Amino acid sequence: MKHNFRILIGMLLFAIPLCLNAQVKPVKPGQTPEKAKVEKTEKEKIEKEKREMEKREKRDHKGGPEMPKISGFVQGLYQANLDNEGELTSNTIRMRRVRLSVDGTLYKGLSYKIQGDFSRSLMLVDAFLKYKVCNEFAIQAGQFKTPFTLESPINPVNLEIFDYGEVIQKLGGYSDVCGVGGIGRDIGLMATGSLFPVKGEEGIKYHVVDYAVGVFNGNGPTTTDNNNRKDLVGRLEVHPGLKALTLSGSYYYGKYKSSNDAANVATGETNLGHGTRNRWAVGGQFNDGTLLVRSEYVSGQTGYQAGTINDLGTAITEDRFLNSNGFYAVAGYNFKFGKDKSQKLMPVLRYEHFTADQAIEKGGTNYYTVGLNYWPLKSVNLKCDYSLIQTEAGTNSHRIVGILSYKF
Repeated sequence: MKHNFRILIGMLLFAIPLCLNAQVKPVKPGQTPEKAKVEKTEKEKIEKEKREMEKREKRDHKGGPEMPKISGFVQGLYQANLDNEGELTSNTIRMRRVRLSVDGTLYKGLSYKIQGDFSRSLMLVDAFLKYKVCNEFAIQAGQFKTPFTLESPINPVNLEIFDYGEVIQKLGGYSDVCGVGGIGRDIGLMATGSLFPVKGEEGIKYHVVDYAVGVFNGNGPTTTDNNNRKDLVGRLEVHPGLKALTLSGSYYYGKYKSSNDAANVATGETNLGHGTRNRWAVGGQFNDGTLLVRSEYVSGQTGYQAGTINDLGTAITEDRFLNSNGFYAVAGYNFKFGKDKSQKLMPVLRYEHFTADQAIEKGGTNYYTVGLNYWPLKSVNLKCDYSLIQTEAGTNSHRIVGILSYKF
């Protein structure tokens, strides 16, 4: 009995060091335990993404519909405008966007999305079907964002400052100088795809080329076409050797017809509101999740017919062109902190220039913005921005904006 007890004690003394050693995670030569922990976390993240991708692929090919996914976001905004002397000229609190989306898969790569906005009155934002044949080709039909500019596709919650840049809004179909459009969307048919995959140990890391090209009514969302022309819009993005780096070019070619003014014409003229609507844009972006730098140049030509009355009382129309252009550059750096580095704080600097009519001497406006973009939670975002708005004609003003977003 005593002999067996000695054997048991000896086995325990032998096993305890082995158990303790088993609790110590292996570390590569020259590698600190902290670095090993980071690499393990990154590996687990990659494996999780791979498993989720495999689940999506199985779901897309199993042939049956899935339960609709409901998501959305809410944005509340405060804006104060001040004159050059710092005197408050106006301020307001309002709901900037209240969006609700329903999306899902119907059958083997056939997906859908419906999105509405409730901030003022019910407005249809997106409504389309998309059929993905493969990575290289997919086609979608309905109402959605036109593939123009590098900034426009970004969800407004994820923008670095409170809203899209002035040149994007004025030449990208938000508050366009031609008087047509809204929310950057239109009704049409579009083909998209990703070409030349770059593979890594875990599969495809990214594609070198992404493209999108489509035909649209050219008259804005939820509106039928009112001319015999369809607008052609396309964007090409290249990632030269690095997923985080994007070089982009896009083109818009079309015609419009509107009852709104397309230009600030001279006194006595009536703008008949129809003509060419041509735009092009080039830009680049670096975004690795920590450092962000993006810049884009956009140019547009808007044709219109000016109506005048001569001395004999006869109406005369004349074809004219409004040439506009603009540029922006934005830079920010994400400081990550908190539990699991889930909180992010990004200081932001942004410069913009926009000229609505190049024929007007000193007709441009410069925007200098400094801001903070804070994510205390993955679902909550707070942006605070200050802008100096400086016209080339010599007048200045100031803008302070705070916007709180919640997404679900």
